Amino acid sequence: MAAVPEFPARCVIWFGRPLANERAALAAAGWQVRGVAPEQCASIGMRGSDQIVGLLDLRDGVSAQLAPLQQLLVEHRHMSLLAIVPSTGLPPSPAVDALLEACVATYRAPVDMPHLVLRLQELADGDGARSGPGPQALIGDSAVLQVTRAALRKFAPVELPVLITGETGTGKELAAQALHALSPRHAHPFMAVNCGAIPAALVQSELFGHERGAFTGAAARRLGLFETANGGTVLLDEIGDLPLDAQTSLLRVLQEGTVERVGSNRPLAVDVRVLAATHVDLETAVEQGRFRRDLFYRLNVLRLPLPPLRERGSDIVLLARHFLDSFRHRHATRARGFSADALRALERFHWPGNVRELLNRVQRAAIVAETELISATDLELGQPLLPTAHRGLHDARQVAERETLLHALRQSDFNISACARTMQVSRVTIYRLCRKHQLALPELR
Repeated sequence: MAAVPEFPARCVIWFGRPLANERAALAAAGWQVRGVAPEQCASIGMRGSDQIVGLLDLRDGVSAQLAPLQQLLVEHRHMSLLAIVPSTGLPPSPAVDALLEACVATYRAPVDMPHLVLRLQELADGDGARSGPGPQALIGDSAVLQVTRAALRKFAPVELPVLITGETGTGKELAAQALHALSPRHAHPFMAVNCGAIPAALVQSELFGHERGAFTGAAARRLGLFETANGGTVLLDEIGDLPLDAQTSLLRVLQEGTVERVGSNRPLAVDVRVLAATHVDLETAVEQGRFRRDLFYRLNVLRLPLPPLRERGSDIVLLARHFLDSFRHRHATRARGFSADALRALERFHWPGNVRELLNRVQRAAIVAETELISATDLELGQPLLPTAHRGLHDARQVAERETLLHALRQSDFNISACARTMQVSRVTIYRLCRKHQLALPELR
């Protein structure tokens, strides 16, 4: 396997005592944090290949031990320096003034961590920052997502398989794309395939290719997924659905770095990093004989669990607003935000379909909403689920109500005032019922 270049480590030398949430935010952005007291800074060591930024924390008052810091800046002129100062200001001091003049940016407490992280990224990347779907594609600020981002940063540079686990709709493919974008293979192909979507008879051909005449219909040689992605990254989504014979061939790829096309017995060397994703419990599948134990151990080297949406707290509303803004940029819609009842409903809902379900509900609500604020009813979160025993009667009533409304609308030639008189309700009620049953009046007319 060809050698790949390593990325330099990113480190913040924090002169002071960083808080736990500050460490977590920096770790999620890929920065190691070394807390150093000012009087100890003369003994710190730095590798020339690493990207180092110093951060002077003056929130606890001005230390008398500033001489070592000034000497450090003289010795390491390449090291950029930031500062955190108390909101009430600092007492005048020539030594402190000299240090602050050397800083490229100053932040007041409490620290705006997103802006601080952004400034650190600018200092480290300069104008050569790589573009691509990195961890920022996993939108949110919750503690559990910060842990996930930190793990992504740790796993990305390591040439080992990663098993990405999590419920359906949690963003496993986005996480795989982020791993690839942060890895030394980022300039090479990223290829993803859903193992459960390939017909069993074609799995071997899709993954490993085939020779001409290997089977009926094989009119020409075909390169498989692994050959196409040579030098890059392969994501095997829903790996638990892979047939057993294909699992054996995949094991050969992981152990020997070779593939054999269908219809050939000549091994071909491939250089790929394998990522696997699943929403099923592979340990249970192994015990039931549906998944090879040796393949599971080969894939389960680094494990990245993705949190379900219901555990991400304020991320739910943040994501909903992001999806609505994104939808508005692509489509004309009257919706501009969410009502208070919609926000409460979003936070209360269990989200069995996770982020994918949230996206679908927001997009649908943006289309059917009649006002600028999306309501809980527009999101179809207005009423709690009924107990199973009562759903049949409830569903029947909903169908009857919808059919009665449609009949009255047709009888009145879709004139809302005439329809309201026929049903002996207000015009507002007619509009509300149309939204409830997703009846688009312009299209019906």
